[in-house]
Amino acid sequence: MAEKVLVGMSGGVDSTVTALLLQEQCYEVTGVYMKLHDNEAYHRENFAKAKRVGEYLGIEVQFLDISGEFRQEVYDYFVREYQAGRTPNPCVVCNRQIKFGRMVAFADSLGIDKIATGHYLRCDGRYVYMAADRNKDQSYFLAQVRREVLPRLIFPLGERHKEEVKAIAARIPVLADIATQKESSEICFVENDYTEVLARHMEIDREGEVLNDAGEVVGTHRGYMHYTVGKRRGFTVHGAHDPHYVLSLDPAQNRIVVGTRDRLEERRFEIGRINLFEDLESFECQVKVRYRTRAIPARVRIEGERGEVELAEPVYGLARGQFAVFYDGERLLGGGEIR
Repeated sequence: MAEKVLVGMSGGVDSTVTALLLQEQCYEVTGVYMKLHDNEAYHRENFAKAKRVGEYLGIEVQFLDISGEFRQEVYDYFVREYQAGRTPNPCVVCNRQIKFGRMVAFADSLGIDKIATGHYLRCDGRYVYMAADRNKDQSYFLAQVRREVLPRLIFPLGERHKEEVKAIAARIPVLADIATQKESSEICFVENDYTEVLARHMEIDREGEVLNDAGEVVGTHRGYMHYTVGKRRGFTVHGAHDPHYVLSLDPAQNRIVVGTRDRLEERRFEIGRINLFEDLESFECQVKVRYRTRAIPARVRIEGERGEVELAEPVYGLARGQFAVFYDGERLLGGGEIR
C-alpha cells in the first residue's frame, strides 16, 4: 500500500511541483490549501489554482481555514513585536506554529503520517540541511520547528534548483500560467511595506526626537515604527558629517537613538526561545543573525532557557526579535531569538 502524504498547496509553482514529484514517487497524495490571512480575493484565486492542479493530478485538495489561529499566533505577534520596538520574523514563527504545527495536527486527523511542502531545504528525518540551490535555501526559517516533527517531513525540492522546478511546471499545459506567475512575497500578509500593516492598528506617523548615544536631542523622525536597527535614512541629524544609523528604539517615548556605523558593532548577545535539534550546551557553529546574512563562526553556550552567542567577528545592525540560527556546515542545529 502506498504511503500517504499531506502536501501544503498554495496554487503556486513550488507546491504544485512538490505534489507532482511525490505522486511520481508513488506516494498517495492529499493536498491542503491553508487559509491564513483575511484577503478573501487572494484565497479565491489561489484555492482555484490549487483545485485545478488537484484535478489534473487526480488528487483531493482540502480547504483548511486556520485564519483565527494564524492571526493570534503570527499576525498579532508581528504587530506586537513592532509596537515593542523589536524586529519580528513571522515566517519563522509561522513554520513552527502553523505550517509544521496546525498542518501536522490536520494530517493526524486524516490519518496521514507524512507532511510535505515546497520549501527549498533537505531533511533526513533527524536534521534539516541547506538546499542544493543556495539562492533559494529556506532552512533558516525552520530553526524553530519542533524536533519531534522532523521524522515526518518531506521536501522534494531540496535537491533541485528553482529554474529546474519552473521548467517542470511549464511543461504541463494546465499549469503553464502558474509557472510564469510572480513569486510570492516573503511575508504573505504584507503586500508592499510592513508599515502598511501597522497603520491599521495604530498611529505610526507621529514625529519624535532623535537622540545620540549620549542622550542629547540631535534631530527628528517620522515615528519610531518606521525604523529598525541599522536603518540609515528617514530621519534628520543636525550638524552630522558622517552617516548615522539607528542604534535602538524607545517606543514609550517615541524616540530613536542614532550613531555612526561603528556603534552598531556587536560580538556577543543573548538569546531566548531556544530550539535545538539535539541536546547541546556549549558548542561551536556558524550563525546567521538574519536570513540573508553570511554565516559567521561562533561559540554558543546554553543555560536552561537562555543562551549566549559569542561571534568570531563582529556583525552590524543586530536586531532584537530576529532569530540567530545555528549551522554545522550545511546542517541546521536550531536557533534562538535575539534578546
